[in-house]
Amino acid sequence: QVQLVESGGGLVQAGGSLRLSCAASGNILSMKAVGWYRQAPGKQRELVATITRFGTTNYLDSVKGRFTISRDNAKNTVYLQMNSLKPEDTAVYDCNVIPTRDDYWGQGTQVTVSS
Repeated sequence: QVQLVESGGGLVQAGGSLRLSCAASGNILSMKAVGWYRQAPGKQRELVATITRFGTTNYLDSVKGRFTISRDNAKNTVYLQMNSLKPEDTAVYDCNVIPTRDDYWGQGTQVTVSS
């Protein structure tokens, strides 16, 4: 069965940086578009960034210029570099293929940004 494991979250002060990783247990990411999503308490999950199988990227307007999504297909891993973090970035971050599959959601990784 497929498993996606997110890591790299933590507690940082505003203006700090974190690098998140999304690793697949099997070879399922290399030929698929992948997205990073986030969900804050009491809010809907939102799409933060996407990357196609060929490396084309798109971002939520509020993170443009601050976040960078990248991938290493040989390692079945997708990354999210987050710089200049703001308190409103606080959320659980999770990754999935696009279109999403309910059975591919992992545990996510908590990102907390203090003022």
